[in-house]
Amino acid sequence: MSEGLGSETTSSRSEPVKHISRLFGWLLVVALLAVPVAVISGDDLTVVSLWGFVSASSSGIVDGYPVWAYFLDQPRPFGALPASIRAWPLAIGFHLFAAASATAGVAFGREDRRVTGGLLTLAAAASLWVSVGVATRFGVGTTSGWLAVIPVGALATLAVAVVTYGRDLRGIAEA
Repeated sequence: MSEGLGSETTSSRSEPVKHISRLFGWLLVVALLAVPVAVISGDDLTVVSLWGFVSASSSGIVDGYPVWAYFLDQPRPFGALPASIRAWPLAIGFHLFAAASATAGVAFGREDRRVTGGLLTLAAAASLWVSVGVATRFGVGTTSGWLAVIPVGALATLAVAVVTYGRDLRGIAEA
């Protein structure tokens, strides 16, 4: 009987900890929506985000170009675009679905953490693919330095997936 009481007390104590952990994970996942996919350094600074490009020239002029305008302005059909550009909407979708999954966890207490972690892993892969494509177009390793394009989004997303959802993702691999 005391064993039942002890486990009940332990579970009632751990519930606030789980909620705080869930809330912290949600904050990290939602914050990833603002993290740039890639940062392109050089004379001018360009930030490639999930939502578009922002460029700041050395003369102080800041210019933005939203991703939906980029796709709508394209004269080529979507299938004719480079694979790294076609991966961009996938990165957006995976990030949004991961944020929705984490939000459901906080709002309703219903989150399959394996799904959220898996979506973040897929988002990291898609973001990395976009960054590699951008790096290729900027001549990284040939005409420009290796750190000319930094895949910030892929690194940050993978870090959140591993730190916040790593235990759940390991459970998939071990099953």
